[in-house]
Amino acid sequence: MREVNADTIRDAVEALCIEANTSLPVDVKAALDRAEATEPWPLAKQTLGLLQQNLCVAAQQELPICQDTGMACVFLEVGQDVHIEGDLQAAVDEGVRRGYEKAYLRKSITADPLQRVNTGDNTPAFLTVHLVPGTGCKITVAPKGAGSENMSRLAMLKPADGVQGIKDFVLDTVRQAGANPCPPIVLGIGIGGSFDHCAALAKKALLRPLDQPNPDPYYAALEQELLQAINDTGFGPQGFGGATTCLGVSIEQRPTHVACLPVAVNMSCHVTRRASREV
Repeated sequence: MREVNADTIRDAVEALCIEANTSLPVDVKAALDRAEATEPWPLAKQTLGLLQQNLCVAAQQELPICQDTGMACVFLEVGQDVHIEGDLQAAVDEGVRRGYEKAYLRKSITADPLQRVNTGDNTPAFLTVHLVPGTGCKITVAPKGAGSENMSRLAMLKPADGVQGIKDFVLDTVRQAGANPCPPIVLGIGIGGSFDHCAALAKKALLRPLDQPNPDPYYAALEQELLQAINDTGFGPQGFGGATTCLGVSIEQRPTHVACLPVAVNMSCHVTRRASREV
C-alpha cells in the first residue's frame, strides 16, 4: 500500500492550475500551427496568426491564454493500492484556491446557480476520481470556460437513428454554436453509456491528445469524417469564414442499453487547456 499525503495533491493542483491556464498543450499548439500553415482564406489565416501571437505573449509573460480561466475541472487517476492521507476534496479545493490567487486568475464560480454569488476563489473544484490498477496517482487539471461549455449538448437518440443520427446531431450542434465557442473548436464526443455517463465520456474525450486517435479503427475513421464535415461548414476561425472550424474530434464510446443511443458533445474552444502530473 502506497501512502500519498493530501498536501502533495494540493501542491500539484496549485501548480497545474497555473500551468494549464498559461501554456497550451503541445498537441493543441501543433494543430493550430498546422491550421495556420494550410489555411487558404486570407482573413482566416490572419486570425489564426493573431491567436498565435496571443499564445506567445501569454507564455512569455506567464499570463492567462484566455480571460475566462474557467471552472477548475480536476481529474484523478488513483491506483487501487494507494491510500490518500487527508481530505481529498479539501486538498484539491485548496490547491485551486492557491493557484488562482497566486497567478491572479479570474474567479468565475458562483456558490448557487440561481442566486449568483461568487465564491471569490474559483472553488469548489469539479473533481472526478477514477480508480485504476497499481500504485500511481495522476492529476489532470483542465480549466473549462463557459463560452464553449454553454454550447455543449446531449441527446437520447433511438437506436434506429444509427451512426447517421450521431453525425446529424454533432453537425447540428456545431451549426447552432456558430462563432459562440471561439472557433477553431475541439469536440469531445461521448457515445453510449447512460444519460449521465455519456456526458462524462464527452468531457473525458477532451483529455485525449489530438494526435491520438481512438484505438478502435471504426471510431477513429468516424472522428476524421466528422472533423472534415465540420471544417466543410466554413465557419472558420472566430466565425470569420475559412477552412479551419475544428482542430480535432475525439470520441469515447461505451456499452449501452439495447433500447438506447445516447450521444453527448462537449465543445471546447481553440484554447483546449489541460496539464497533468504524476505524484
